[in-house]
Amino acid sequence: MTKPRRMPKDHPSLAEAKRVLEVEAAAILGLVDHLDGTFVDVVELINGSNGRVITMGLGKSGIICKKISATLASTGTPSFFLHPAEAIHGDLGMIVRGDVVLAVSNSGETEELVRLLPSIKRIGAELVAMTGNPASTIAKGADYHLSAAISKEACPLGLAPTASTTATLALGDALAMALLLRKGFKEEDFAFLHPGGKLGKRFLRVRDLMHAGDQVPIVDMKTSMHDVIYEMSKKGFGITAVTHDGRVLDGVITDGDLRRLLQGDEEILKKTAADCMKKNPVTIDGNELASAALQVLEQRKITSVFITDSERCVEGIIHLHDLWGLELF
Repeated sequence: MTKPRRMPKDHPSLAEAKRVLEVEAAAILGLVDHLDGTFVDVVELINGSNGRVITMGLGKSGIICKKISATLASTGTPSFFLHPAEAIHGDLGMIVRGDVVLAVSNSGETEELVRLLPSIKRIGAELVAMTGNPASTIAKGADYHLSAAISKEACPLGLAPTASTTATLALGDALAMALLLRKGFKEEDFAFLHPGGKLGKRFLRVRDLMHAGDQVPIVDMKTSMHDVIYEMSKKGFGITAVTHDGRVLDGVITDGDLRRLLQGDEEILKKTAADCMKKNPVTIDGNELASAALQVLEQRKITSVFITDSERCVEGIIHLHDLWGLELF
């Protein structure tokens, strides 16, 4: 690996990088003073809508729109990006009455968006503008306007969208997070929308992963050890629950217990599960996070744990391999 070059603190590149970051940070902080009741109105509009949030923007604003839509969708607000030019040529049919269109344009004069304003109104969708110019055509033509105005771009030429796109992105994040709170979006909801990602897997519950029903190795206290061994071999977890009254847990018998018993007791097959079980075994609640179950298994140095309810009735079993597959570590 190449070692980073040591640059003097006053090197032009470092000085420029610091200046850009300071300008963009100031642009984001400047938005705080622009927030007012309109922002709350937009949150309530989207929260009360049965439609989708459709973001529209051109160029760099379009890229920002895609990110805003992605954040909204992943936090409980259905959303997608629609390219204005494609909308003009037929894709406008993707918008229906009840949708909320979020039109993003720093100047507020993007020609393709301006041309779409009458059509969006005719469809019956609500229009929210996010611009840097409250006096612009798009801002005035919208039902609601959110200001993303900045004092200057970070580009030294004042040309490339830099601070303006950063500020717009931050305002989009603010909107998404306000909606997340307004909807009461929870960890479980996040996990449901991220089934393949590590973030979602962190919030999976034990109940979502456990083996239940006929898959659970379970015997009665009066079961003969011959049948106990058969149940353990059949289910393949290397353990069985010992219960009374159907499913109330009294103890467990493991493969290790069997090996030790067979070495020291030739009469073991004449005994019952109650004679050989270990009492007060470790259990876990089905509502616990999968990561908590993994911690229990690793700390106790065991490979399986039974899931029980408040009455200590067996609901299921989870094996270490079920958790390893989630790549929680």
